[in-house]
Amino acid sequence: MITNAKLGAITLALLLGFSTSNSFSQTYEVYDQNLKLKSRVAYDQIKILGESVRISAVDSEVKLLSREYKPYLNLKAESIFAYDQPWIVTQGKDGMGAFHEYGEEILPAEYDKVQTFFTRLLANKGNMYWIYDHSSRETKALGTFNEARLATNGQVIAKTAQGYLLPLSEDPDHLYEELREVNQNYLFAKEATGYGLINREGNYVLRPVIDHLVHLEEDYFYAYDGNQYMLIKGREGKADINYTSYHKITLEDGLMLEFIHGKLRRVMKNDGILLDQVGMEKVTSVGEKHYNVFLRDQTVGLLGQKGWEIKPILGVDKILPGKEGLFPAFKDGKLGYIDVLGKWAIPAQYEDGKKFNEGFAAVKSGNLWGYIDRSGNWIAEPQFAFASEFRRGLAVVKKSGKDNIINKNGSLILETGYQRISLAADNYFITEEENKFGLVAPDGKEIVEPKFQELRREDLNKILVRVGDKYGLLDENGDYLLPLYYRNIMFDPGANQILAEDFYQFAEEEAEENVGNSKKKRGG
Repeated sequence: MITNAKLGAITLALLLGFSTSNSFSQTYEVYDQNLKLKSRVAYDQIKILGESVRISAVDSEVKLLSREYKPYLNLKAESIFAYDQPWIVTQGKDGMGAFHEYGEEILPAEYDKVQTFFTRLLANKGNMYWIYDHSSRETKALGTFNEARLATNGQVIAKTAQGYLLPLSEDPDHLYEELREVNQNYLFAKEATGYGLINREGNYVLRPVIDHLVHLEEDYFYAYDGNQYMLIKGREGKADINYTSYHKITLEDGLMLEFIHGKLRRVMKNDGILLDQVGMEKVTSVGEKHYNVFLRDQTVGLLGQKGWEIKPILGVDKILPGKEGLFPAFKDGKLGYIDVLGKWAIPAQYEDGKKFNEGFAAVKSGNLWGYIDRSGNWIAEPQFAFASEFRRGLAVVKKSGKDNIINKNGSLILETGYQRISLAADNYFITEEENKFGLVAPDGKEIVEPKFQELRREDLNKILVRVGDKYGLLDENGDYLLPLYYRNIMFDPGANQILAEDFYQFAEEEAEENVGNSKKKRGG
């Protein structure tokens, strides 16, 4: 089962089977967005790789197609190995090659492997490597290496028997003990003098003098050199040392703490001090960038990335991140909710609980889940083995071994539950029963019960479905826009069209005389 389709890098896994091996062609019916039949075309295979890339196999050749699905460029290939916008990597009898998606041949199909980057291609024959740079439109020999790869920051990391090289840098013969990718901006480099950071141009923005260097997130780094600790922000020209200290800064599971003369004193964030507090005994992580701070006076506070969300208070054992002004908190093993002043809004009485959302929270009592409002009143008594947060007025629950959907009145909205119900990114619910899938709209209306082996929302009012080897198209009411008949249905957003692959096949020499009769052959 697949949810929303997204265009992007299409790799070999999605293109397997697309080759010139077929000896028969089939009809593709071309519809506009209103499902009006515009034309029919005949090819062995068609693939929509992107908004501007359409590929066909016909007459034992792989070709680029126009928006009207007319071939205009022979890709000189037996198959498509990968599409990584804007590069089309081809596979021919003598090896791999590459085309730009606009039709320009970049590399002939004679290489063992072709690697792609936004503006560059790296190709090799054995241990010999070449680089193509789209800005200069030139292919240059890089040299012979044990192996080489395109890093995510655009540099080429080459390995030799002696160490590592950056053949695209200003000093391509400079030898490194280690080169490692960090993100799209930087590489870790190690030399005899220590670790450093290298930018997209292959230059040091942090000289290799650091004993220990750790990537935190984005362009932030934690480091120490000798007895000096540092928090570093990467820049294109030179890294900034945002914070430095001769006091110990620990880093464990994303939590950075500074100790002064052996005593816990500061909670750190990526670029410096988050909290400077005397009397801290312990800090624990309680969620994404949220911490409980325990003080010697027995108070506990909730610390977020902008400071205190709940200032230290007595009478709590643990405070969790909250929403809508209420925070789950534990006392003596029971959960309740406190407000922003640290006062109990709902007494600690539950085994577990989740954040408030849309005015309600799921809480666990007597080993079952139910829902309460902001006053602590039940809107659904504990009866569920599982309960999700509300989203747009609905939540997923499990009762008697079946998933269902509950509304804010506490009522189950589906007549029968299913083995599984999951919330998709577009706020639709995917229902599942015995490996078959159905769909529920964001307002709780069941569009179709689970009966399809594949189901995918492709557009506002178009839902692709499959049973066995037959595809069809539904609308939001569950009615068929296209019957459950076709071998495949593809959406072409660049041309604003839909292609439906007919089951009828014919020998290629019969194509012209039979294409007009394909719908008649299937009784359409």
